Amino acid sequence: MTLSNGSSNGITAIGDDGLGQQPWWVEQWMELINGYRFKKRLERAWGYAREGHVTSIRFEGRRVHARVQGTDEAPYKVKLWLDVLNDEDWGYVLEALTQKARWSAQLLAGIMPSDIERAFAASGKRLFPFKLQEVRSECSCPDKANPCKHISAVYFLMGDRFSEDPFVLFQLRGRNRTRLLEDLAEYRRKALAELAQKAKEAKADSVSSDATPLPPHAAVQDPALWWRYNRNLDGDLVVITPAMEGDTGLDDAGELPLAEDPRFPEARTSFLDNLKAHGQASAQKAMLQAMAAGG
Repeated sequence: MTLSNGSSNGITAIGDDGLGQQPWWVEQWMELINGYRFKKRLERAWGYAREGHVTSIRFEGRRVHARVQGTDEAPYKVKLWLDVLNDEDWGYVLEALTQKARWSAQLLAGIMPSDIERAFAASGKRLFPFKLQEVRSECSCPDKANPCKHISAVYFLMGDRFSEDPFVLFQLRGRNRTRLLEDLAEYRRKALAELAQKAKEAKADSVSSDATPLPPHAAVQDPALWWRYNRNLDGDLVVITPAMEGDTGLDDAGELPLAEDPRFPEARTSFLDNLKAHGQASAQKAMLQAMAAGG
């Protein structure tokens, strides 16, 4: 079976086995058709579709154009279309689509999300017609009934086209594949930019607006200034006294976490005694130097 999408014509027909296993969106379209109450007319239309009476079918913009061979020598002209969503409605739909990355990913993969109608509900509209009467149609045949068997035959073939390209449904609602994906990408960029801006504002709000950062210390910019004091000491303000007998910095530090080896039980005590003795000697030396400098 072939379907033309453009100016070229192709012979279209459905095999004896029908449409076979189809995606859910095609099955929903077929349920819409089969819900038509004039069953005899649908049976004749099915025969037309299966036997190749639909000589061409084209999807041009927002309309479907088809030729169906009837009793006359020249094929009848059939037109089908759906009500188009305006830009405001599409804005609601696109905004809803950006809320779920899964929807965007499935559409990019050519898969119709099973809950796509939730996105259209944001605009109060639907992607799929709720009833067959919502599908607008015209036929040049003399039959006053609408849909006639020629229109209904095209209905069946549209289901096959939807199977190949689910974006046809969007096209009939006013957005072709290229436009839809471009708009969707633009809306997603805006949504991500808004999230980034909100995160930036939230971070700024967490810092007090009147807090003024202190200037860095000079030693931060010039390490040569570390541990230096280049001013003369005032003897009336600075008093140098020797440490208390046996007092060292080790006493203030507390017990040191030294490892113990059972092979050398006296090693820890010996090491601490030597360290204290060295500390006392260094303190006495420093005291003598300070007193000599102050004298």
